[in-house]
Amino acid sequence: MHADQHIMTFLQAIIMGLLQGISELFPISSLGHSVVLPQLVGWHSIVQAQAAKQSFFLSFLVGLHVATAAALFLFFWRDWVRIISALIRSIATRRIDNPDAKFGWLLVVATIPAGLMGLAFEHLFRSLFAKPLAASIFLFINGIILVVGERERQKSIERAYKAEINRTSSVMDEPNRTITRLNFKEAGIIGVAQVFALLAGISRSGITMVAGLVRGLSHEDAARFSFMLATPIIAAAGLYKIPDIFSSAGVGVRPQILVGSIFAFIAAYVSVRFLVKYFKTNNLYPFAAYCLAVGSLLIVRFI
Repeated sequence: MHADQHIMTFLQAIIMGLLQGISELFPISSLGHSVVLPQLVGWHSIVQAQAAKQSFFLSFLVGLHVATAAALFLFFWRDWVRIISALIRSIATRRIDNPDAKFGWLLVVATIPAGLMGLAFEHLFRSLFAKPLAASIFLFINGIILVVGERERQKSIERAYKAEINRTSSVMDEPNRTITRLNFKEAGIIGVAQVFALLAGISRSGITMVAGLVRGLSHEDAARFSFMLATPIIAAAGLYKIPDIFSSAGVGVRPQILVGSIFAFIAAYVSVRFLVKYFKTNNLYPFAAYCLAVGSLLIVRFI
């Protein structure tokens, strides 16, 4: 694609950056929204670029992903310092003897499935399913997943209450298991769930939160684990493709990539700060309602 075909305005870059920063962390699918919005508002050059194997839009997304990961890392930097230090010590001593080391290894285990699948199938999934109608259908399905997760969470609380009355409780009956009470198999299951976020319309944060809720985590801990898990995945995906920005695909849009990334960084930081507080006392139902309503309208629009 020649430089004169790289058509992206700064306003488009700002809007897409804000959309990425918000929808990556809110459980409503950033990829789904980035597929649907340009089609809805008639940004034809972006729509065409989304379907291309190499295009300025993919280079643009790289910048947004790196910016989002940077915002997440900044917000949780104290946690990451403790966790990385504990991981290094546990490797040196060959022991997992504190909660930070356990948390770190849970993140490592959960990262592997999505990392491997992303490398192997990201382009295939994008080319097959990153279409407006498919993204709309998966957005609706994402709403169903969030509802199911909340209902399973409620059932687990009821089971724990009954188990406590009957004095038959076990670790799986805890209504609010902490992250470090998860075992490595459960972390792997959460990591496998994250793979489905390769489908445009399925939210990475949403599906990993649901997987955490089903395993007995509170909303607060499920959100924290989801955001911490997203940081290396999003960063690796962005850094792996960062040479694209400096290739011919990035010619003509590097200023827009910079501007979009700044706004993605700001939006992601504000979003994670809000959501960490929100999930201390609230649940996924509002996001489920949004996905079901918007998904339904978009399916009608794109059929």
